[in-house]
Amino acid sequence: MKIEKLTENKIRVIVNSEDLKNNNLDYKTIMEKPIESQKLFLEMLLKAEKEVGFYTEGCKLLVEAFSSSDESFVFTITKYVEKPVNPPSKPKVKPKKKIKSVNPKSNTAIYRFPSFEEFCDFCTAIKNTGRMYSKQLAKNISLYLFNDTYYLVLANINTNYKYISAFYSTISEFASLTSHSETFKLKLFEHGKAVMKKNAIETGIQYFVSP
Repeated sequence: MKIEKLTENKIRVIVNSEDLKNNNLDYKTIMEKPIESQKLFLEMLLKAEKEVGFYTEGCKLLVEAFSSSDESFVFTITKYVEKPVNPPSKPKVKPKKKIKSVNPKSNTAIYRFPSFEEFCDFCTAIKNTGRMYSKQLAKNISLYLFNDTYYLVLANINTNYKYISAFYSTISEFASLTSHSETFKLKLFEHGKAVMKKNAIETGIQYFVSP
């Protein structure tokens, strides 16, 4: 079990197949019988408290989970700290954002960043992991500008790369999956402006991330 602290109020927990086996759990049990997963969840919170100082007592928690291609589960846990009571106001209702699912077997993935600053923040997060994903993750990782939007194109992905699920989890914090389509990739190549070719993540770290 690996725990990463994303912010003061958010962590990521990667649970491997051995952790599931030790708790007599599998994919089906976690997805269909969450009450039987409580022991594993409490174990995650205790470990997070000890290792990264993530205290959850008295806080409401939002738990998001998805399975990766290597039979691991990635949990993102966000805590909401109660704020001082203010005069009542009309609640703001935000529509739930639909998130596209990553196809772990696809050799192409295209991510949309809200801004260039978000791409730089993503490069900072990659650098802080201590791993250089791009050398083994894909043969070509390029950043394109198209219709005032930045797209990161991952082509010829190594679907067997051992950190691929962690990479997808990290990038999902800063960008949204747009497509696995070869057609859209070719459209970006033809009509978009190449900002960084081939090694966009390494270039971003080199020039836009503080040492």
